[in-house]
Amino acid sequence: MQTTFAPEKLADPQIAASEKILRTCVHCGFCTATCPTYLLMGDELDSPRGRIYLIKDMLENEKPATEQVVKHVDRCLSCLSCMTTCPSGVHYQHLVDHARAYIEETYKRPLGDRLLRALLANILPNRNLFRLALIGAWFAKPLLPLLARIPFMGSRLAAMVALAPSTAPLRSIETEVFDTPKSGKRVVVMEGCAQPVLQPSINAATRRLLARAGVETIAAEGEGCCGALVHHMGREHDALAFARRNIDAWTAEIEGRGLDAILITASGCGTSVKDYGYMLRNDPAYAQKAARVSSITKDISEYVTALDLGAVAQRKQLVIAYHSACSMQHGQQIRDEPKLMLRDAGFTVRDVPEGHICCGSAGTYNILQPEIASRLRARKVLNIERVKPDIIATGNIGCITQIAGGTQIPIVHTIELVDWARGGPMPPALEARGFTR
Repeated sequence: MQTTFAPEKLADPQIAASEKILRTCVHCGFCTATCPTYLLMGDELDSPRGRIYLIKDMLENEKPATEQVVKHVDRCLSCLSCMTTCPSGVHYQHLVDHARAYIEETYKRPLGDRLLRALLANILPNRNLFRLALIGAWFAKPLLPLLARIPFMGSRLAAMVALAPSTAPLRSIETEVFDTPKSGKRVVVMEGCAQPVLQPSINAATRRLLARAGVETIAAEGEGCCGALVHHMGREHDALAFARRNIDAWTAEIEGRGLDAILITASGCGTSVKDYGYMLRNDPAYAQKAARVSSITKDISEYVTALDLGAVAQRKQLVIAYHSACSMQHGQQIRDEPKLMLRDAGFTVRDVPEGHICCGSAGTYNILQPEIASRLRARKVLNIERVKPDIIATGNIGCITQIAGGTQIPIVHTIELVDWARGGPMPPALEARGFTR
């Protein structure tokens, strides 16, 4: 794609990086075949290629974002399926992230939109506030029809309340204490923000599984939200602040007793942390530290498949439909490791038809774009149910929450199933459904 950015504009590192991405695009349109919003709506402007044209025009001509640009960029899930499909290597992720930050700076959203986004940006990254919000949502569930009628933001408030779990999350699972490991391996298991509130059993299973393999697990003091949620809303300043805080926490461990890896059990967070090196590449104080953190960050499936976990404690005669989160297969290009973990644990694993298409979760997307997200969930659930599984497995808390709202088939984090098969307790989601060993 030809560009005509003024030379002085290219002195801005962000503009220069986006201009390079734009020039990589050759207009081939392969991305339209795998873009969820284009598949649903058939509008060129709701495809990656169409959004690229809009972003190019906006950035190249230094235009404030228009309502049309905002509409179509907001509809992008950031599922990154287009990046997997693209034969030219267009790094759409970094381009759309830049566009969102630019929109945040140059466009004044309607009041209801601003209020909802501010609410999400301040509550979701804070575990205590998020827990209180979920308790409030639990009590508000009977009021869903009334919430939906609130002007400007009713459908989105209703979607947010509907996504809340059916039981109020009053407390987290207590951290277990394990005997001193023998392998000498030492890792951080990132706690994150939403996941330990919604399903603390995921990281509890991770620590049990790693302890049995002789790996010491720690929670780094001072770490918090990875920043992905606010980053995808264009709040770049907030996202970088979260990134710097985590980098400081993890660097202290790296330079202290040392770390073999930073392990992440939510693939959406993993995609973001692995991108810290790029996000902070122009920060003299953090560029090197960010790159080091990104280089040792791994999804839990990448790390576990390289360990000797010993014999399976008890084979489970169960069929698993593996849902590969977009942030896993497209964002991190991890496809085989989770399925390998499950098969090695004795499960029968089946791929989901149209597995490359997003379920509609995408961070806060299922709240900000509930109609599109609902259609994508229905499509995903239909494909999952076609393989007639006993259980659905995935590696992302957002997908778990989204898909669970559309099917009676229990959905469980991959690592919980592996831990269960190798001697751990039954995952709570299965226990609640009356599963037996």
